[in-house]
Amino acid sequence: MKVFAVSDPHLSFTAEKPMSIFGAVWENHWEAIAADWLEKVGADDIVLLPGDISWGMTTDEARKDLETIGAMPGKKIYVKGNHDYWWGSLSKIRGILPEGSYCIQNDALKFGKFIFCGSRGWSVPEIGVKPDPNDEKLLRREQLRLELSLKAAEKLATGDPREIKIGMMHFPPFDSRMSSTPFTDLFAKYGVKKVIYGHLHGQKCRAELRSIKNDVEYYLTSCDITGNKLVFIAE
Repeated sequence: MKVFAVSDPHLSFTAEKPMSIFGAVWENHWEAIAADWLEKVGADDIVLLPGDISWGMTTDEARKDLETIGAMPGKKIYVKGNHDYWWGSLSKIRGILPEGSYCIQNDALKFGKFIFCGSRGWSVPEIGVKPDPNDEKLLRREQLRLELSLKAAEKLATGDPREIKIGMMHFPPFDSRMSSTPFTDLFAKYGVKKVIYGHLHGQKCRAELRSIKNDVEYYLTSCDITGNKLVFIAE
């Protein structure tokens, strides 16, 4: 069983919002992702999609996008992105997800030796910059949601040293200087080994594709930055 990740596909098979207006890397980007996916992913593998899945405003508008991803090989696991306006109640979301597709929200999943947890997160301010009160409230809420998911992951763990906890966030869990934050502290506290995130776009964004902090590996998986290729995470 292999684990891959790709984020921010921003699909719009129903909603009229082509991504090609944002540059050449977005021209036929789903076709490029799908080709790489078919080359790498087998039926027993897992693909993590940390947010900004569909431009649909409702579950009906997002359905075609979810079905398109759902038709690809492997299991798919989602967390919410800031543009996933279609993401409503958990029961409604799980009711429309195709077979083999899963979402995480205040809980966790286990497949084989892998335990998956995570939350959307929110924009972390740079050191010395006081966040807007609304952002501060959202940051606290997302920290609570992440810890709920991490506690759920703890309950799924058996103590087998081969088990690997993998965290998912849509927003980066740190600022551009990779400063410690409550998010990174939580991942380290609960023994998460690898964390994937997205949200950042453009080749000039200040981020590394892979970095290590407090013995936790972090992977940036925004599809435009990875060249519309899936990122290998673990096996």
